Amino acid sequence: MTDVNKIEARVRPYESAYSIGELAGMFGITPRAIRFYEDRGLLSPRRVGKTRIFGDRERVRLDFILRGNRLGITLAEIGKWLDLYDMDDGKRRQYEVLLQGSRQRIAELERQREDIDETLKELRSIEAIALQGLKDDGVALHESSANSTQRVERKS
Repeated sequence: MTDVNKIEARVRPYESAYSIGELAGMFGITPRAIRFYEDRGLLSPRRVGKTRIFGDRERVRLDFILRGNRLGITLAEIGKWLDLYDMDDGKRRQYEVLLQGSRQRIAELERQREDIDETLKELRSIEAIALQGLKDDGVALHESSANSTQRVERKS
């Protein structure tokens, strides 16, 4: 049993306890990242002296924060969603806000995908013009990999 668990067993014997290092290791992040989220008000560990005690609530919140980050959701929005979980008005409001936020993010990503597809189409058109120009100028192109990297050799 770690020192944190010994302290926690006296404070709240019914909940798991994690040190900042244990929590960081659990999620593959640094303790500094956890302190960053704490500074932003997204995590609120209990303290015993100078020791931070992270319980199950903070572990679940950190999982949610990291998932939101991977999905491109801002910390401000993640904070709003986390605040909903602290409210006692039932889960309906939580689900409504999550649904709205999820749909908004899906729409943003779909717009980005359309923009990327259009950009790729334009770049492929430019690539085709450049390839044709080189071919017309007597330059031999050799396919060197699956990602269309080509080696150019001038024909003699």
